[in-house]
Amino acid sequence: MSGFSEMFLSFIDSWGYFAVALLMGMENACIPIPSELILGFAGYLIYAGRMTFWGAMFYGMLGGVLGSVFAYEVGRRGGRRFVDRYGHYFFIKKSHVDMAQRWFDRYGLKAVFFSRMLPVIRTFISLPAGFASVDRTRFLILTILGSLPWTALILGAGMALGESWEYLLKIGHELSILFVLVCIVAAAVWWYRRKNGRR
Repeated sequence: MSGFSEMFLSFIDSWGYFAVALLMGMENACIPIPSELILGFAGYLIYAGRMTFWGAMFYGMLGGVLGSVFAYEVGRRGGRRFVDRYGHYFFIKKSHVDMAQRWFDRYGLKAVFFSRMLPVIRTFISLPAGFASVDRTRFLILTILGSLPWTALILGAGMALGESWEYLLKIGHELSILFVLVCIVAAAVWWYRRKNGRR
């Protein structure tokens, strides 16, 4: 997909929020367009005064959630056989679907929330959720809650880096792993303080 990067950037530059929503929808519908590219550049446009943070946040979330619902429905209605047979036409690698499937098999519906902050898995986790026909409402709620911090993080990083926003494309995976570790530590501290508070 790297050969399309300049085209995607030009699209966002020209069409703004609509392009952010559409490309995030495609990314969450399992077409592997890096969210670091979409949201990182949107963060730069916020830095440049051409977008607002809340506008980019809203349209990024809107596109991401709609794309996730689409992938869920594909998995639910078409099943694994359909995805394996036709997925390569949309640049979907079987190994990536397998990775998301293993994550879902291990953690169940909770994976829909946590995997939104993990490399590769976040793009494909909707498919195994659809394969398993999990409850749509719970899937939607967990998708929204899991997507919020990641979307805000990458937009914020793009804003902070400014004209050097492309650095995100090099460290995106590392940043997501670091973010998950910080969340785990924060949750552990909260649990520890709550437990001691009760005592």
